Amino acid sequence: MAIEFDERAELNAKIKVIGVGGAGGNAINTMVEEGLTGVDFIAVNTDAQALQHNRATTKIQIGRELTNGLGAGANPDIGRQAIEEDRDAVVRALAGADMVFVTAGMGGGTGTGAAPVVAQISKELGALTVGIVTKPFIFEGKPRMTRAEQGIEEMRKYVDT
Repeated sequence: MAIEFDERAELNAKIKVIGVGGAGGNAINTMVEEGLTGVDFIAVNTDAQALQHNRATTKIQIGRELTNGLGAGANPDIGRQAIEEDRDAVVRALAGADMVFVTAGMGGGTGTGAAPVVAQISKELGALTVGIVTKPFIFEGKPRMTRAEQGIEEMRKYVDT
């Protein structure tokens, strides 16, 4: 079943969906595979290999110098530093958007650390900003859940909903 936005609405509003980290990238792939149209897809990741296999039309590798393309190692501080290293690329990708959906999995490194910064950039550019995040499963452990909750609290500062 293909999902479509009203073409008339597309003429009036520029909508971008940006997936941050592994889970965010997976969400982008699912939306592309399901045939969602009328939006621009952007994938942002520290993991070069995951980004290479992503179906987004725009792909941004963040933290190249910091991570050597090997991911953030479940460390949100690395994710945050990585997005700051490549902030300008994200600003360029989000420029002109009226509405931005930021999707990420919370609890790991890139999504938890970088998604709040992506949301902040979106707000600074004047876009209506919607956060869509997942929390870890219980069996993934308390430390991961704690990181996820901290990331969600940080992201709440910058999203409209």
